[in-house]
Amino acid sequence: MSGNEVLITPKEYRELYDSLYIPLCLFAHKYLENIEDSQDVVQDVFLKIWQKELLVKDKASAKPYLYSAVRNKCLDFLKSSYSQKREKHISVDHKQLEEESFFAREFVLVETSEIIERALNSLPTKHKNVIRFGMRGMTNQQIADRLNLSVNTIKSQKKVAYRQLRLLLEKDLLLIILMYLV
Repeated sequence: MSGNEVLITPKEYRELYDSLYIPLCLFAHKYLENIEDSQDVVQDVFLKIWQKELLVKDKASAKPYLYSAVRNKCLDFLKSSYSQKREKHISVDHKQLEEESFFAREFVLVETSEIIERALNSLPTKHKNVIRFGMRGMTNQQIADRLNLSVNTIKSQKKVAYRQLRLLLEKDLLLIILMYLV
């Protein structure tokens, strides 16, 4: 271990696992298009990290390292003969999946989704539900029927929720824009 590397403690490992397992599975799913395989890949990456006792330059570098490790494991999985035999009917362009632009785009999408999800989760439950139903394509009338509220109440709650989201995302807006430009 060099002077500027640190060992991730079991507690930090657990925090990394808890915070990144689902986003990494979603990221892997972009490559594998199968949630079970994606979960297996992410679990394999975390297991190897646990067994090797991950050394990082700083704690912040662990996240990009994990995304790269999952990407590489997905590409290995896609190239494996087992995967080729099992998924003959799916035509995968391996070259496109190996490109840095694909990796960067998917990483940005996952990061942006995490930021938005955190903001949504910080809203009061009634506002969060109205926004989530709207994101699923439900009309104001459908949301009102589902929640046993008036359409005007739904409109008011949406207005308040979007105002709150704008405030919550204001500090992250520049980051989100910059991530999409990369």
